[in-house]
Parts: sequence; structure tokens; C-alpha cells
Amino acid sequence: MNLHQLRFVREAVRQNFNLTEAAKALYTSQPGVSKAIIELEEELGVDIFTRHGKRIRGLTEPGRAVLRSVELIMQEIDGLKQIGKEFAAQDSGSFTIATTHTQARYTLPKVVQAFTQKYPKVKLSLLQGNPRQIAEMVLKDQADLAIATEAIASADGLISLPCYQWEHVVVVPHDHALLKSKMVTLEEIASYPLITYDSAFAGRAKIDHAFHIRDLKPDILLEAIDADVIKTYVELGMGVGIIAGMAFDPDRDRGLEAISVGHLFGTNVSRVALKQGAYLRSYVYSFIELLAPTLTRKLIEQVMSGEKDSYEL
Repeated sequence: MNLHQLRFVREAVRQNFNLTEAAKALYTSQPGVSKAIIELEEELGVDIFTRHGKRIRGLTEPGRAVLRSVELIMQEIDGLKQIGKEFAAQDSGSFTIATTHTQARYTLPKVVQAFTQKYPKVKLSLLQGNPRQIAEMVLKDQADLAIATEAIASADGLISLPCYQWEHVVVVPHDHALLKSKMVTLEEIASYPLITYDSAFAGRAKIDHAFHIRDLKPDILLEAIDADVIKTYVELGMGVGIIAGMAFDPDRDRGLEAISVGHLFGTNVSRVALKQGAYLRSYVYSFIELLAPTLTRKLIEQVMSGEKDSYEL
């Protein structure tokens, strides 16, 4: 048994059981991958994969158990490599953040600026997607951490910690009738065409739930992943916008006004998610603390090690 065989098994699963693609990803030959997997199966005395002819189609029951062990072993190997890198270069390396458009556009710029000033030798990358996609990026080691709303808290294999709270706002043109209301109601909002986030983004589930429990069926005219898009169509007079409060800036959004609606849609929590058992470079801890000062290295290490079960704001 060797590490190459374990890498081949893991990559075969990641490439949807396509050995040709697995070989490409690992810069080797497809016959070599196939031979190594067969030799591992013979050594273990079990079939890891189900097959149709020469093609693998899925994991067997023992194969699923083997994959869990392979993932743990490879994670430890990756951790050893990271330890070596950290001690060799404390202030340089690469750092990839997976996040949503809202976080990347409105929350992270000042944090990223402060981080790059502190660690100028670190190559920082931002990957964007919906919460499910960015969670998957961390699980597949394509990113070091993910930042999004509560949705990433339910992803198996990740540990998520709360960063900060925020509420939605309704955005309307300056002369809009809703601005005359002392406290906007769901019924008032539902009487207008609505422009808001796609169902996978920025607390949309809470918006839908609030209308549902009041038995209201709002007219969702347009859905988008980008608050700037939402605000653009509101400025055109096409409807009322519902966006994350962090996405509204009175100085920049001079054609609009914001109405706080936390009393209708509740409070949302943005979270940072890390892969269970991952080894974190020193500058990753620094970045998280810049994002949320309450998330100190000591606290993160306690949660990651299981010494502390959870942490809430």
C-alpha cells in the first residue's frame, strides 16, 4: 500500500469515477491509475468500486469505509506538508477564500486591504459561489475557508463560527410611498413587485419564511445574486428591493433610501467555515481575527480540536 494508491482512489471519486479525468488531475496515465486501484483492492481483499465492464461506476459499501480512511490519511499528510511550509516561511504562501458575492463586495474589501498590508508576501485569492458551492470548495481543499450566512453551518465536514450579525433592508426611490410608513409591514411590502436575492443567497430563506407564515404570496419580479443589480432595477422603478443591510451605502446609493426591516425578517449571522481537522497557517488565523476580532486563534484552536463544542455571538 502506498500514498499514490490512496491519492488515486480519492481523485477517482472527486472526478465522478472518471479515471481518465482523475489521471489528468494527477498528471499521470489512466492505465496506471486503474492498475494501482486494482492492486490496492487485491491487497485489502475487497472491491472499493462497483464496475460495469472496465469502467468504475460507484463505491461499494466497504469502498465507502475505505474512502473515509483515505480522506483522513490524506488530510494528515496535507497537514504535515503545511507544518513544514509554515515553519519554513511564516509570512508567505498562498491563501484562498471562498465566499459569496455580497461578502466579497461589501464586507471583505477593508479586511483584505488590512491583511495584504500585514502579509504582503501572501498570495490571496477569492473564489465566489453560492453557500453550497463554497462549502464544497473547502471540503475539496480548493479553498482554506468559506465565508457566508448560516447556510454553511449545516455542511458536513466543516466547522463554522459566527462572525457578525446583520439585517435586511428594503430599498426604494426617494419619493416611494413606503417611506411614509412609520413601521413597514409585510403586507405593505407584498403589495409591490419585489426584487431580491436568488434563493441560495443572503438570507433569502428567512425572507420567504416570513411571507409564508403570514400566508402572503409576494410577486418576486426579479432574483439576482448581486445587490448592485437589485438596486439598479429598483432605481428604474421596476419594484421594491430587499437586500442585506451591509450592501447599502447612502453616499454611494444616492438615488435610493433604505428602510430597516429586521423586525420582519429577523437577524442573520455571517459565518466563517473551516474544514474539520485542517491545519491552518498563522496568517489564516490573523485573517479571521481581522474579519471578526472575537474569533481569536486560541478560540479557533479550541473549537477545531473539540475542546470547545461551539461558539455563538
